[in-house]
Amino acid sequence: MALIDLFDVSLAFGGPTLLDKINFRVHQGERVCLVGRNGAGKSSLLKLLAGKVRPDSGAISRETGLSVGHLPQNVPGDLRGQVYEICAGGLGENGELLIGLFQGKGGNRLSRHDNEQEIWVLEHRLQIILSRLGLNPQDRAETLSGGMQRRVLLARALASQPDLLLLDEPTNHLDIESIAWLESFLLQFGGAIVFVSHDRAFARNLATRVVEPDRGALYDWNCSFDEFLRHREEALATEQEQRAKFDKKMAEEEKWLSGGIRARRTRNEGRVRRLMEMRGIRANRRDVLGSAKLKAQQAGLSGKIVAEAEAVGFSYGPKQVIKDFTTIILRGDKVGIIGPNGSGKTTLLGILLGKLQHQSGEIRRGLNLETAYFDQMRAELDNDKTVIENITDGHETLIINGQQRHVISYLKDFLFTADRARSPVHILSGGERNRLLLAKLFTKPANLLVLDEPTNDLDFDTLELLENLLVEFEGTVLLVSHDRQFLNNVVTSTLALEGGGVIREYAGGYDDWLAQRRPSQEAKPAKSAKPKDRPKQEQPRKLGFNEKRELAQLPEKIEALEQEQATLHEKVADPDLYTSGGKAAADISKRLEEIEAELEQVYARWEELEAIGG
Repeated sequence: MALIDLFDVSLAFGGPTLLDKINFRVHQGERVCLVGRNGAGKSSLLKLLAGKVRPDSGAISRETGLSVGHLPQNVPGDLRGQVYEICAGGLGENGELLIGLFQGKGGNRLSRHDNEQEIWVLEHRLQIILSRLGLNPQDRAETLSGGMQRRVLLARALASQPDLLLLDEPTNHLDIESIAWLESFLLQFGGAIVFVSHDRAFARNLATRVVEPDRGALYDWNCSFDEFLRHREEALATEQEQRAKFDKKMAEEEKWLSGGIRARRTRNEGRVRRLMEMRGIRANRRDVLGSAKLKAQQAGLSGKIVAEAEAVGFSYGPKQVIKDFTTIILRGDKVGIIGPNGSGKTTLLGILLGKLQHQSGEIRRGLNLETAYFDQMRAELDNDKTVIENITDGHETLIINGQQRHVISYLKDFLFTADRARSPVHILSGGERNRLLLAKLFTKPANLLVLDEPTNDLDFDTLELLENLLVEFEGTVLLVSHDRQFLNNVVTSTLALEGGGVIREYAGGYDDWLAQRRPSQEAKPAKSAKPKDRPKQEQPRKLGFNEKRELAQLPEKIEALEQEQATLHEKVADPDLYTSGGKAAADISKRLEEIEAELEQVYARWEELEAIGG
């Protein structure tokens, strides 16, 4: 039996019907990825499944007692309270106990609970989720940024462990490490998942089934993500071929009808009637939405060297963000910049561009640089102005590649209708805002494109167009992104911020960085690896004396950590632990999390040393 079933469901919000008599069901254990163009109805379908909106017609059947967790696309305006309390609040009575423990008031109540150990397992899981998503349990949600507030809602949905988990763009505002952890968490999740994502690597790794809302219909491809891409391309080609045949036949019939009196003879009435039916079909047909037309304006050539850094350093107070950073960026390079949130990626961009003054070392910037900057915070957009005003400040025309163009015509290249172009920016969706930023970016001739998280909310088609544009761009590209496939497809080298201010450079994209990096790498940050200046191939080395001693001691260290872990698990299971309040149990939970992290590091170090010694 399905967890949830939609029968002939229709939904519209004043415009074209988003969902037109669709049927859809979700079974236990499925991981369904919803894909499609911006505005096709993906988020609306999630809201129907969550019970947040009612269908205009049709019926929805839910399994009795079905529990649902929902991460919406937009953060509700009334999100208030401490992060821990909001996330634990989705756990019902158990959540109330956890909140009491968090506030230091629930120990006595917990000691009388039927299953204390279950509560502490929940508490431990919640702490891990908060830690992995970079959330401070004591922060107030109303003081956080929109991206961090989405993380709070994601943590709440994950912690509740519902029968059905609904996630709308869960990877937005997450760094690569957090995305990888979320993938692993969801792969082990026991319930069903329906998720919207434009992160192709995430969809590929997670989805067991792909469903596509398109022009009111719902296409259930019932296959993996890669199979979907192949089948969809074939289906669109077939649809275009069939529609071309239909249009040709209709044109022939229209020509026949225009022949005059013979078409009105009785024996031809059936043919006329069929032509009228064809006209009705053509009038109601919803054509495939065209693709955006992305084209950058190329400025003149910059100097051969775009930027050269030598032993550059930068700190925020005691926190060193950049330490002894050395690189050379040449004209035509496509450089990816990766690292955890808060590690200093935007700071690094600011220093390379001269927007932020470095504190030590030297930076030389090239000549004739014309820079176009895509800001992840969308600060370049004025929310109170219209789309047109953001592009031309109210003028009707602009110059693109030396030619005068009407602003409405230019915005149509970025899929804005005339009505939408006159709308204020604050009503736009996330995908529309990103397309508007790209439209604004490409009004300026440039030989250096700087893009800070450009892929959020963009659909697959627009992502691929942007990829092609950046690959073919004759100038230089600096790209901050957490989209692994986008990095793989665009960049030729990667600057990785690896903690403690250390920045290392790797040839290639994300997968290349993953293959080359070492968990405890002790080498100094490398200079830019250009074709003319490739580092020499490292000679195989043997373990030093200290490394051999460290390797010999690692099994004993692992055994001690695992023994401590087992002892603490026994204490968690002892009811007497909770009779004196929650502090002791909370300390144990924290230590268990630390042991888990230490074991990960020790095993990684063991593998590294054995690889060298083997």
